[in-house]
Amino acid sequence: MKIALVHDYLVQYGGAERVLQAFTELFPYAPIYTLIHDDVAMRGQFSDKRIYTSFLQHMPFSRKRHRFFPPLMPLAIEEFDFTKYDIVLSDSSSYAKGIITRPETLHICYMHTPMRYAWDDCQKYTQDFGFPSLIKKLVPFFMSPIRLWDKASAERVDQFLVNSQFVAKRVKKYYRKEATVIHPPVDVDQFYIAKQEERQDYFLMVGRLIAYKRHDIAIEAFNRLRLPLKIIGRGPELGRLKKLAGPTVEFLGRVPELDLPRYYAECRGFVFPQEEDFGIVAIEAMASGRPLIAYRGGDIVEHMEEGKMGVYFDEQTPEAIVAAMQGFDAERYDPAYIRSRSLRFDKERFKATIQNYVESALKEHLKNTKPARQLADQIPNKTKNPV
Repeated sequence: MKIALVHDYLVQYGGAERVLQAFTELFPYAPIYTLIHDDVAMRGQFSDKRIYTSFLQHMPFSRKRHRFFPPLMPLAIEEFDFTKYDIVLSDSSSYAKGIITRPETLHICYMHTPMRYAWDDCQKYTQDFGFPSLIKKLVPFFMSPIRLWDKASAERVDQFLVNSQFVAKRVKKYYRKEATVIHPPVDVDQFYIAKQEERQDYFLMVGRLIAYKRHDIAIEAFNRLRLPLKIIGRGPELGRLKKLAGPTVEFLGRVPELDLPRYYAECRGFVFPQEEDFGIVAIEAMASGRPLIAYRGGDIVEHMEEGKMGVYFDEQTPEAIVAAMQGFDAERYDPAYIRSRSLRFDKERFKATIQNYVESALKEHLKNTKPARQLADQIPNKTKNPV
């Protein structure tokens, strides 16, 4: 059996790319199709893979300013030819699910989220990513046709997988499709519980400095509380956030991967004020046994038990964080219990679940196709060495 992988674009390494990495480990001979690939920005990740890109790869500024090209992306993703593949496994939060396959090909899409800037608030999207004023004015005119294409392209997917119940509800709302939840992989073995004498007094945030992560309200809260807050990450909001920050807030930029577990393990608590489809950094904090101060929204409510693993606040405001912090005592939480709740996100468990799902879905898909009887017995071995 021949299998191909499809990814929106390879221009930064984040949670979606970790899912793709796991897919490549499962199916090492499968090529990757993607709209744009920036090997420098990817820091060599996937450099040993066959990567096929669209015509956007050769357009000026596409690798650095890919968010300027949404009107062309439907056309670009549809240009790929998958006629020689039996299975296509896409992972998508925008365009990868829109590929066109023949009826005999099984298309499984791992959906990180339905296209947020089409279905939520396109004005907020343009503000969050700092588009020039001309682009901000043009974006609403492109959104209606993109929404229509996005809805139509969801009909091309045979099976939807999603990273959380939160996203399953979004898929149901916008695409009217059922989806199976398989939580994404987290390298929980990289993280550890620090000894009590090694723990420090600071609180921690980790993630790209972009508007929806709501670093701003956390900074204002910790300014008022006069408690130490360390922020790991880079992004377009850095300048604005530095102007907001008081003397107790420290920006560490991007820290080496080998140092990141220590920052998690030694913090007093992890601050998580955003609404996420799946917040990997929150799971990493849990794998380090640290309690969370989290906004009650998005997927985190599926994973964090209030009172046992941290505290929630119900509004994305500095005042709500301050109020939550008033009753926060890191010593009342059991680090071993918190870590135990993260182990279900183990990467090897994810890979085994995906492997089983693909094999089962392919058997079901082949039942009504002509070559089903000849191929069904070969599925388990062939999907492991797909090309």
